[in-house]
Amino acid sequence: WFQLMRLIKRIGMKIIEFLAQIEDFQKMLWEKKKFVTETFYVITVGKISEAFYPEIAECEAQWDEWKKLLHIEEEQSDLFTAGRSKKEKRLAYLKAHPTLPLDTRHFSPDFVDRLLASFENLDEMTDGLLIHSENWQALNLLQEKYRERVKCIYIDPPYNTGSDGFVYKDSYQHSSWLAMVDQVVMRARSLMNSASVFFTSCDDNENSRFRQLLDSLFGIDSFESQIIIQSNKRGQTYKSVAKTHEYLLVYDGGELTELNGLPRDIEEGEKDEYGYFELWELRNRNPKFGRFNRPNLYFPIYVSPKQYDELGYSCVSVIPTRDFKTAVFPKNSEGDDSCWRWSVKKVEAASQSGDRILIAKQTRSGEWRIFEKARKSIKAPKSIWLDNGMINEKGTVEVGSLGLKDFGFPKPLELLITVAQIGTSETDTILDFFAGSGTTGHAVINLNREDGGQRKFILVEMAHYFDTVLLPRIKKVTFAPEWKDGKPKRMATTEEAARSPRIVKVIRLESYEDALNNLSFDDARGQQALEFFGEQYLLSYMLRWETRKSETLLNVEKLQSPFSYKLYIHRDGQTHERLVDLPETFNYLLGLDVQTRRVYDNNGRRYLVYRGALRNGRTVVVLWRETTGWKLEDYQHEADFVAQQKLAEGADEIYVNGDCRIPGARSLDPIFKERMFAPVEV
Repeated sequence: WFQLMRLIKRIGMKIIEFLAQIEDFQKMLWEKKKFVTETFYVITVGKISEAFYPEIAECEAQWDEWKKLLHIEEEQSDLFTAGRSKKEKRLAYLKAHPTLPLDTRHFSPDFVDRLLASFENLDEMTDGLLIHSENWQALNLLQEKYRERVKCIYIDPPYNTGSDGFVYKDSYQHSSWLAMVDQVVMRARSLMNSASVFFTSCDDNENSRFRQLLDSLFGIDSFESQIIIQSNKRGQTYKSVAKTHEYLLVYDGGELTELNGLPRDIEEGEKDEYGYFELWELRNRNPKFGRFNRPNLYFPIYVSPKQYDELGYSCVSVIPTRDFKTAVFPKNSEGDDSCWRWSVKKVEAASQSGDRILIAKQTRSGEWRIFEKARKSIKAPKSIWLDNGMINEKGTVEVGSLGLKDFGFPKPLELLITVAQIGTSETDTILDFFAGSGTTGHAVINLNREDGGQRKFILVEMAHYFDTVLLPRIKKVTFAPEWKDGKPKRMATTEEAARSPRIVKVIRLESYEDALNNLSFDDARGQQALEFFGEQYLLSYMLRWETRKSETLLNVEKLQSPFSYKLYIHRDGQTHERLVDLPETFNYLLGLDVQTRRVYDNNGRRYLVYRGALRNGRTVVVLWRETTGWKLEDYQHEADFVAQQKLAEGADEIYVNGDCRIPGARSLDPIFKERMFAPVEV
């Protein structure tokens, strides 16, 4: 009996050890940073040098897309006169329509290389990033580049309604839903900073459980509000209680989060020659802020008790003089040091402006206070939103007006514009990793056109409607602000065109299923290892050893031919061998802010060179080239070429694929491997 028990235990332990190997391997494969399998750009024509226009005019694929998607009719345009050639007409059309969205997929690699090389600060000009991927995998790849850079997150996760297409793996539906949301929100949390804000739509199906989850992730004290939104005026009449609302949960990213108010016009009150205004105290009244964490906003503003404007307010200055000699510091009601809402430079500019936007007013106790003349005031957002523009049916109408139908229940545009107004300033980044039809991107584009901001958006979506709805929607609203029946209703004004997206970057990522499908086993070496190490190899090391040269696990030996690296990718129901964008993948792993992307030719050898900066401010050059079959003299010739072209001049760090003899350069191969498999930080 004891011998039998020992045998069962020994066999059981071996099974457990083998299963542990499988689970560890699956975990490693899941957490591996996924390859970028495709990169292309959507660039508004007005931001492209006219030197490229003749080639654009001759690209039939691009014009066919514009005719089908945007319903342009260049042949019937008033710009064209008799006797002009087709090319001349198209050149005129390009100049007259600066918001035409050019898709680089329609052009040759040489054209794309030259076009991208024409931009001096590529990432800064990129106003939108669209990622076709599982959201967890996308967030995982974005960690190094966007950590603590996202100011606002909005998501509309699939609800647990039983009819929304969410696939559950077991019978515990609520647990499955929460586990799914928990993992992606936790990944996104690290992209936020202490001043960020998190919004999520939710309904009664998961509200109570979702609140508990978010409380645990952000902290109970970070809960800002549960806003009630009237999403259905008639209500769901098939239920015993006709439900008319949904929720918008709002959480602070940290102690410095400060929500914006919503704009409103001032039409009464005090008035000067420039119009009506309200007085807003310049001291920051939020107790979260003060001299202790905003020392640069604590400084004196000087008042001239002898100089008054026509309404009896005193003038101010940041420079003390004989007249401006009364110093005013920001103090709270208890007399402690607070801070101003504006910087020294902004106060100086305002004090010197003709409309005297900053004034001083003395209280009955003799204390001086500094005020802003607010021409457009703001109001605090209420906890119940009843606007007709936020009804869910409105979202369906808006997508339908664009001529897009392959998506159900899109969020209304006004809802996301309001979220962006509350959660972002003019240069912030907003992230939506359940992007759906792309309403968040649409909202950011519209808001930028309205207030002149340069907000950036990141949209992540894995479904097929990424190509059929989301991407076409971004192209359409880039081209024209108003649509009806799938056709432009109103073209962008000159001012709106200048505020339209400049560059929208689109990337696709390898999926977990692709990673599984691209595993290959080295049976010959595996057999040798089995014979040498025996049973322990089979139980503990077989999977990692035999698959180590699989392309999906980064076969370092093949980095000698980086432009020929391929994987089998499943898309649109079919699996094809496709090129992998290794340079783009490495940029994200490195966290590189790309300034320039340029291609050089060295006697027929292609050099792809990225120049940019890391998060720590160090300048970096990343150089890619084919080195298969190179000899020693080839490496020496390359070093001379790099020096002559000054490709690495001024760089703090130089990375090159494979070996090289470039002074100061090091191989990126081990860094690529290390960062691709770096453990996930929670």
